[in-house]
Formats: sequence, structure tokens, C-alpha cells
Amino acid sequence: MINVFKNLYNYRELLKTNVKKEIRGKYKNSFLGVLWSFLNPLLQILVYAIVFQMILKNPQENYAIFICCGLIPWTFFSSAISRSAFTMVENGNILKKVYFPREILPISIVTSEAVNFLISTIIIIAFVLFGGLGISKYIVFYPIVLLAQYVLLIAISLIVSSISVYVRDLQHLIGVALQLLFYATPIVYAADTIPANFQWILKLNPMTYIIEAYRDMFYTQTMVDVPSLLILIAISLVGCVIGYVIFNKLQKGFAEQL
Repeated sequence: MINVFKNLYNYRELLKTNVKKEIRGKYKNSFLGVLWSFLNPLLQILVYAIVFQMILKNPQENYAIFICCGLIPWTFFSSAISRSAFTMVENGNILKKVYFPREILPISIVTSEAVNFLISTIIIIAFVLFGGLGISKYIVFYPIVLLAQYVLLIAISLIVSSISVYVRDLQHLIGVALQLLFYATPIVYAADTIPANFQWILKLNPMTYIIEAYRDMFYTQTMVDVPSLLILIAISLVGCVIGYVIFNKLQKGFAEQL
């Protein structure tokens, strides 16, 4: 595992360049460019607010802010996983010709999505300010929540990016899995509205703790459940080790498969 940090340091310029490329490439040839980082979540929030609040009459107070605090972190999560699953196949020609630490590719994806998320956080802050809630002191926990989500995504991306080289159908299965996970995560609904006999599903879902933490900071403006986040970070770090072991073992056959 020490080799990972050594490789990342030795190839830090490549990592930096790749992150920049991923950020620019996401909206390449689009007229509005990086503005889509704002427009995409805003349009999604508008749709969910109309459907769940106006049509389905969801009683949740300040529902636009409520959905904003869940949907934007979820977009970061789902985009990072979806793009990580394709990265090895998309860069197959480069992998066969040039040597560099292969783990740079999924890490670049997650890092670029983290940068996009940082930009999109401006939307959450804008909703909170214009919604009259203001910024609470609990925003100081933002780096811890972001770290928990980032480490979790690194662990998942290492696994899915390596396995998808051998099992191409995984890329499509991930799309289905993310759709199911979306509804198993308290994004469009509050966690306490789920019946007690189904609460175990939310507790087993790591994104539940992350979404709830963002809501604690911005929406309810209450103390974040730091112990749960620290446990999640610890589990995710173990996941990173497991993910790297899987990645390191499978990367030996990347050239043949690609």
C-alpha cells in the first residue's frame, strides 16, 4: 500500500494533469462548459421539487433546500462510480502503450468529481442563504464529511474500474445498482419517514450517513454525527486497502483484456 502513495507522489504531475483533463473533458465542446456543474443539479432540483412538493404534496418544510442537500452529494457519488467503471476501457490504447501507475485513472476520476462537487456546493449555500436559513457554525464539519465520501469513492472506484475490464457487463449493472441505491438512500425523503422494519436498509447504506451529515450542516443546522463519520472513514480506508489489492492483482491482465 505504501507503493501507492510513492507512485502518486512520483507521478503527481501526471495525476494533476489527468484531473484537469477530466474536469475539462466532462463538458468538452459544450457551449456553457463548466456552467453545467450548476445547471444540471439546478434542473434536477427543480424537477424533484415540482413532482414531490407540488404534485405529490410532500409536507417537508423547505423541500427545495432539503432535496438540494441530498441530490448534489448523490450526483458526486453516482458520477464518480459511473465514470470510474468506464475509465480503463476508455483508456485502453494508452494503457497498452505507456507505463504509469494504473490507479491514477480511477483516482483522477474521483478527484475531478470532488472538484465539481466543491463548485456545486455553492448551489447548496445559495439555497440555504436565499431560503432564509443562513449558514450555521456546523459548516466547519464539511471537510470531514467530504473526506468520508472521497475515501469511500476511492475504495469503490478501485474495485469497479479493475473488475469492469474483465466483466464488461458490470458497467451496465452499475447503472441499475445506482438507480436502486438512489431510492435506498434518504435523498427525496427523510430517513425517519421509513417504517422501522426497513430502517436496517438505511443503516447498511454508507451514503445515508453522508447525506444526513450534509443535511445536518445545511438544512437542520444541528450537530453532525461525527462518530459515525469517523467509523465510515475507517471502514472506507480498509476498503481502499482491499480495493488496491484487487486492483493490483487484476491490473496484470489489463493489456491482454483491452
